[in-house]
Amino acid sequence: MVMNQMYQWVRQVSGKIGVPFVSSMDQSNPHHLSFLRQLQKDLKAEEPLQKPLDSLNVTVLDLETSGFYPDGGDKILSVGAVKIKNGELKKEESFYTAVSEPESLSPEVSELTGLKKEELEAAPPLAEVLQQFYAFIQTDILVAHHARHEQRFLQHATYQATGIQFQHRLLDTSFLFQIAAPEYNSSELEACCGYYDIPVNERHHALADAIMAAELWNCSVKEVMKRGYETLQDVYVYLNQQQR
Repeated sequence: MVMNQMYQWVRQVSGKIGVPFVSSMDQSNPHHLSFLRQLQKDLKAEEPLQKPLDSLNVTVLDLETSGFYPDGGDKILSVGAVKIKNGELKKEESFYTAVSEPESLSPEVSELTGLKKEELEAAPPLAEVLQQFYAFIQTDILVAHHARHEQRFLQHATYQATGIQFQHRLLDTSFLFQIAAPEYNSSELEACCGYYDIPVNERHHALADAIMAAELWNCSVKEVMKRGYETLQDVYVYLNQQQR
């Protein structure tokens, strides 16, 4: 019940997030592009590699999409995200919105995600959602479970909407989990959450999945730091060695 109430609250306020920045992205509007270019400069100025993992400011996100191939015409249907600040999950700092893509919602995806055409018809267009989303995340490191999916869609959507390349660092909870639990042979979100006894609620709802992934990230950070991996650089060195 508490989770459902939170989702309703986030749905109500998510359309208001980012209002100070503008209501949609317009490639001809210098103010819109100026915000994104300044964001890119700020991202380049950040040096997170040497910071302790549990001190990073992170936004954990999840996208529900109509398929797996943005270059093939698949669309983002909803976006959910939640903040982690200095190792603490901030459920009150959440972002959720559907995207105005009702024609892209198949019956199968509707059944899987719970999304309805009416919700998508009432939702803002993707350009506006992206503006709100970037205003919400600012220069945070992004985290997602099996993050390659989110990366592909954000890269495609950001360039299509603005002509600017996606610049945020995007980390994968499943990679960190591999270091935290090397003996565990499943990387599915439900299984990883089960390893830490994290409740699985509202699966395939973008905000619910983002919250579960955030809890998974925090648990994995604590474990890998116990194992001696203190910073992002330590994690990258380990992953690079495993790929050789």
